[in-house]
Amino acid sequence: MKLYKEFEPHVSIIIPTYNRFKYLTRAVDSVINQDYKSWEILLVDDGSEDDTFNLISDYQNKFNNIRYLRHTNRKPALTMNAGIQASCGKYITFLGSDDEYKPNHISSRIKILEADDKIDLLHGGIEIIGDPYVKDKNDLSGKIHLSQCTIGGTLFGKREVFFKLNGYENLEYSEDSDFYERAKKIFVTKDVELSTYKYYRDTPDSICSNI
Repeated sequence: MKLYKEFEPHVSIIIPTYNRFKYLTRAVDSVINQDYKSWEILLVDDGSEDDTFNLISDYQNKFNNIRYLRHTNRKPALTMNAGIQASCGKYITFLGSDDEYKPNHISSRIKILEADDKIDLLHGGIEIIGDPYVKDKNDLSGKIHLSQCTIGGTLFGKREVFFKLNGYENLEYSEDSDFYERAKKIFVTKDVELSTYKYYRDTPDSICSNI
């Protein structure tokens, strides 16, 4: 099914968001500034009550590969699933609405996947901005270093991975690690060390901070 007049994007970047107007420019601009250009953004608005719509409308006036979807508040897992369903890229990945990519983020991942067709899903490669510890999903009274966690924004893989696993489970916390654990059972995965994803831990309404 054709969705674009002039080209079909190779990579679908899903940005779930909820009341993140003041951070979104940083995230979206980091995609626009990538050295790899065959992408689409699917900005999935989980019922924001701020000026997100007008901000993205301004971007859409300049870029026909930025799409905006909105629904009532359903939380992160179902919001990411909505983006997966609407995507059309050969590869699917994510970007936190308060995070950003370094300019070579997408190209570095494409290079790995296309050098070895057996690899289905990549994970990792973050630069942490702020507190590197989050609550442990197995014991919320304790904390764990982010190097031992699954960072959902860094998941980058073949389209069939996300559809065969039926997307994310609607969990209260750490739906990313649940997805990656399920993926590792039936797909070939690889952890990436190249730190091209900037993960910000100083956002006041971060789920990791407030669970």
